[in-house]
Amino acid sequence: MDIKSHSIPCSVTIPVKQFILLEECPAAWKELDLYIIRDECSVFYVGQSYQAFNRVWDHIRNGYKARSEVGLFILCNWPKSMNFQIELLSSQAEEFAEVENNLLRAEEMLIKRYKPCFNISLNNDPGPIPEVYLPPSSAIRSPRSLIRMRYQAEQSILNDNRKKWVEE
Repeated sequence: MDIKSHSIPCSVTIPVKQFILLEECPAAWKELDLYIIRDECSVFYVGQSYQAFNRVWDHIRNGYKARSEVGLFILCNWPKSMNFQIELLSSQAEEFAEVENNLLRAEEMLIKRYKPCFNISLNNDPGPIPEVYLPPSSAIRSPRSLIRMRYQAEQSILNDNRKKWVEE
């Protein structure tokens, strides 16, 4: 499939605080099958799924049940983690041509490139968790309610917008 002819994005980057406001996957993102969870300096996790948007949601929800280490990491570092970035990518993008746009090999390529903190498989040298963050073994600091998390995310976005307005 030629991505450009179908106007499907090759990637989308969105902060966690905006991601959690989306209850459904936007149609244009349904083809994105790779994801990266990171901040401005470190990559925490790289993964693949036939619909990356839903898989990232699984991590967040499973964090509450201690079934996802990266999900727990997001919840333990709330509200700082609101500013983590979620990158959704397509294994069909040109950057993965060297691995024949194979989903599993594209994921492996990203893991080798970024050495994420929480990827153990295919990662001989995971990066350390930055010292400014709590490990996933810490107490969850996010609200236990998704409604409350969304409210806090909305307030953070409003505050960001107010700061931009004042600076202009």
